Amino acid sequence: MLEADAYCTDILVQVSAVNAALNSFNKVLLANHIRTCVADDIRAGRDETIDELVVTLQKLMK
Repeated sequence: MLEADAYCTDILVQVSAVNAALNSFNKVLLANHIRTCVADDIRAGRDETIDELVVTLQKLMK
């Protein structure tokens, strides 16, 4: 769009749409990670996974 000299507002709308799509993907991926990897690690006694999850959530919530 930049190379095609699109109107700035149109580019901003497209960037917003991409961000929304990535956020939706992150929610699905995070839920899957918690249901599988995190749950498995907790069951196996690897509680450090909880700390890793907290750090990951903090990064995502910036």
